[in-house]
Parts: sequence; structure tokens; C-alpha cells
Amino acid sequence: MAGNSFGTAFRISTFGESHGEGVGVIIDGVPPGLPISEEDIQPEMDRRKPGQSDLTTPRKESDTVIIQSGVFEGRATGTPLMIILHNTNTISSDYDDVKDKYRPGHADYTYQQKYGIRDWRGSGRASGRETAGRVAAGAIARKILSLQGIRIKAYTLAAAGITCENYVPEQIEKNPMRACDPVAAKKMVAVIESLKDRGNSAGGIIECRIEGVPPGLGEPVFDKLEADLGKAILSIGAVKGFEIGEGFKVADMFGSEHNDEMSENGFLTNHAGGITGGISTGQDIIFRAAVKPTASISALQHTVKMTGEEAEIRTEGRHDPIICPRIIPVMEAMAAIVLVDHLLRLGAQKSLQMS
Repeated sequence: MAGNSFGTAFRISTFGESHGEGVGVIIDGVPPGLPISEEDIQPEMDRRKPGQSDLTTPRKESDTVIIQSGVFEGRATGTPLMIILHNTNTISSDYDDVKDKYRPGHADYTYQQKYGIRDWRGSGRASGRETAGRVAAGAIARKILSLQGIRIKAYTLAAAGITCENYVPEQIEKNPMRACDPVAAKKMVAVIESLKDRGNSAGGIIECRIEGVPPGLGEPVFDKLEADLGKAILSIGAVKGFEIGEGFKVADMFGSEHNDEMSENGFLTNHAGGITGGISTGQDIIFRAAVKPTASISALQHTVKMTGEEAEIRTEGRHDPIICPRIIPVMEAMAAIVLVDHLLRLGAQKSLQMS
């Protein structure tokens, strides 16, 4: 299976399956001398791990970080850094009834057609559990970015048909939806709990704001900064749409409306979302991603068996009725990985090296 690596100067390769021995990541390009410990990574893993509220899967995984290589005496050596997180709470029997059926919305059919084999236990490699390795790598990337004054914050902007009307950043981590509007968050929770009781699920929109990005990041043709951000975010399994700045609204705007005019004090607006010509402008980078409803639902659906025979299916087991709250640290991690990659590609590795 190809396509398990991402990045150029800061490159990650994730590994593992949902019900295998564990999941993790190998990172190439960590600046040598960077102080790193499991304690730097664990808080981000705790934000992503399951079982945090009634809106997430009850599967209990501690996601305890184990650094297996690339660190000596508390500092990165510059060699490949490997992190593993062991799976400790798998119940593969939950999937016995679906192992010969294609679950709607899942990668069952496409994996079977491409590889002739699939791991039906919790979706195997196609499971959201794969993102644990991304978040671990993202924690290291975020530490590098923090030294440059770059801050990343993502939050639920809309979910289950309800949109946030206010931006209250201090409330994001205080509600189970990680929504930027606490009033809207309560409405979202009520709708999603009702959907969960009926065996259904919901989708939403995540917005991400990145502050402190210097001008000059990004390559102007195929590796535009927004192109790499788009690939990074769209590589997350549940994401079906990506837009930056005004996004799809630009189709209804005039040039005089969309162009970001300048004065001696800098840009007057930020319709471009902090990137022009594929290169960062120094303004805040703002993008949004559309997250599909969780595919695993217990409501009755129609499908076919691997033999081609028609069948009915209910996807039982432990699943999130909405993915938005737990996908937020994943999106932040992927954004961080892209930015560090471009910082290093800009020739900043020497300035990032730790003494």
C-alpha cells in the first residue's frame, strides 16, 4: 500500500490498524537538539482520544505515548523519530456481523476492489484511529511552531444544521462540541443526542485560524501553501470539502470586493485567507473543512455481501455520532506539519536548530 507518507523536509509516515497491536508515526526532519519528551505529546493525544463525552465513542484507549527512537537525553538527534501508541481496548467481535458485507460510507468496497483483501475489524487502516499518529507528529510540529510564535486554533463552526453566531475562543475547549459559540454548542448537542438515540449521525464544518505565520512560506506552483494545506486536510478520512479565505463565496464576488488592498500599515482586508500566489502574506491563515456524518450508524441500511447478494446491515459497535470534536486536533496537527515543512523548505532549519 502506497501513500502512507506526507511532507518533504518534515516528513511523516503513519502505520497501524484500528484493531492491530497499535498505531503510530515515523518522523523525518525533526531539527536536532529540539527538546522532546512524551509529556510534550501526551496532551494532544488526550484531546484526540476516544471516550471524552457522550458525543464520542465509548472505546477506552489511553493513547499513552511511547517514543522508540530519535531522542537521546531528552533531545532530538535528527534521526527518524518513531512514536507508537498501543491498542488496548479492541473488541473485534463487534464486527463479526459485517465482515462479509460492505458498510455504506466506509472504505470496505474500495479496499476490497483495490487490494483483494481488507481488515474488517473497526475498518482497519481506514479507521479514524490512524489519525493518532498524525496528532503525535503534530504535537512535535506545534512545539517547533511555538518557538516561532505561530499559533493554531481550530473549532466547530457548524454542526447538525446549527451554525455558530459568535466567536468566543476561551469557550472552545469548555464544551463537548469544541464550538466557538457556547450557545450554539448546546443546541448542537441536543440535536446530536437525538440523532444518536435514533441510530443516526451528523456532520459539520471546522474552521481553523493560524496566527503569527511569517510572509514567504509556500512554493508558487504545485506546492502552493494552500495546496499543501488542502491536501493535508483532505487526506483526513472524514473530510469532504476544503476552502480558504472567502472560499466558495468568491464565485459571487467582484474583483473590487475580493482584492485585499494595502496601505502603509499593511493589508486592509484578508479575503484571501492569508495566502496569495501560493505564498503566505503574514496575515492570519483561515480555512474551513466540511466533515461528513459518521459512516458507522446503527440505523438499518441496504448493502450487498461480498458475494454480490443483497443484504441489510446495522453497524453496531462503539462509534462517534459526530466526528467534529475529535477531528479538531487532527486538523490542527496536519496544519502544523505543513507549516513546519514549509519553514524548513524556506531554509529555516539552521535558525530552528537547538543549541
